Amino acid sequence: MIPAAFDYVAPTTLDEAVAALRDAGDDAKVIAGGQSLMPVLRLRMADPSVLVDLGRVGGLRGTRLDGDTLVIGATTTHHEVRHDPFVAEHARLLTEATATVADPQIRHRGTIGGALAHADPAGDLSAPALAVDAEFTVIGPQGSRTVAAADFFEDYFTTALRPDEILAEIRVPLHTGWAARYEKFHRVAQQWSIVGVAATIDTDGGTIRHAKVALTNMAPVPVRARTVEDALVGRPATVDTVRAAALHATDCTDPMSDANADAEYRGHLAQVLTRRAVTTAAGL
Repeated sequence: MIPAAFDYVAPTTLDEAVAALRDAGDDAKVIAGGQSLMPVLRLRMADPSVLVDLGRVGGLRGTRLDGDTLVIGATTTHHEVRHDPFVAEHARLLTEATATVADPQIRHRGTIGGALAHADPAGDLSAPALAVDAEFTVIGPQGSRTVAAADFFEDYFTTALRPDEILAEIRVPLHTGWAARYEKFHRVAQQWSIVGVAATIDTDGGTIRHAKVALTNMAPVPVRARTVEDALVGRPATVDTVRAAALHATDCTDPMSDANADAEYRGHLAQVLTRRAVTTAAGL
């Protein structure tokens, strides 16, 4: 299907981009890599009057360290995130998760900010962002504000972004030296996750000092598996510890039933994938 007609704006500064969104009203859409938006446009599931292209806006791409925080520009591509040395050293979970996104073509075009703002509950970056306690810098006509990942995702394909705001950067507290693993179940290569588990842990002398686990597609938004974390922290990093903790993976979740899997099967997958993700991260 051919998209409906729209106007196209390519600002070169963030201020110009925000102004374009403000002037266009609720009918405008932001485009970066386009890997989430273009299929929606082709199916006419969205028919914006204006597309605001962030491709020429400087300062939105790349990574840097800001004190004890890793900063990732929103238009940094999945490929760049996956191969970035700062990300690998200080937020290994994002490296692991980004490697599972779609296929190489998508990873070279799609952006981390676009995927997070799209907020697909089956998307593979929202749960990892939640697990590493990421914060999002959002820019709008009233200036800049910071939104925690726990508050950013509100419902299916719905975020805390206002119609005239742009996600500018992702800020991640340093998890230097933490081990990590992202496990997902999908029937066909490059497909969305039926269930995914993001896990990152910090061990010392065979004891789990810190553990952060979040689930993909087990609710309308990514879910932090707090009871799993509580069952891991302070305990020896053993197969038995992980197996017992993984049984709590479905606590506080709300899995849906659809053509891919019913809720009960998703719960089973969450437990199995949690065990695999933490076991692999712990090197067991």
